[in-house]
Amino acid sequence: MYEYSIPTIDRMDMIDVIGIVRNAIHTSKIESGICVVFVPHTTAGVTINENADPAVKFDMIKEMDKIVPLDDHYRHEEGNSAAHIKSTMYSPSLTLIVEKGKPVLGTWQGIYFCEFDGPRTRRMYVKIIEG
Repeated sequence: MYEYSIPTIDRMDMIDVIGIVRNAIHTSKIESGICVVFVPHTTAGVTINENADPAVKFDMIKEMDKIVPLDDHYRHEEGNSAAHIKSTMYSPSLTLIVEKGKPVLGTWQGIYFCEFDGPRTRRMYVKIIEG
């Protein structure tokens, strides 16, 4: 298993981590199997989406703020309920197929670490399983 620190700079951010995942797969020397990406936080997550046009990331953040506003009379006293809700709408983990030593993704797909309560330094784990 590989552990990575992911520094975030905004309250809500999407950081392309495909390079980190590809490097973990390459380092593992596994040609075929699965790759699990896991974020051990309740106010962050991971997702797969387009990484060719940066406007997509901007649009996703903008729409998530509309769907789950920062302040909506939440009861959680810490003041980050919106971040908890957003992380649940995404996911704490992804499972990818690995073939020929690479993650199987569509032409425009990338992997994003999603920060909903930053800025912080977060952890992300990558586990590659041969099979």
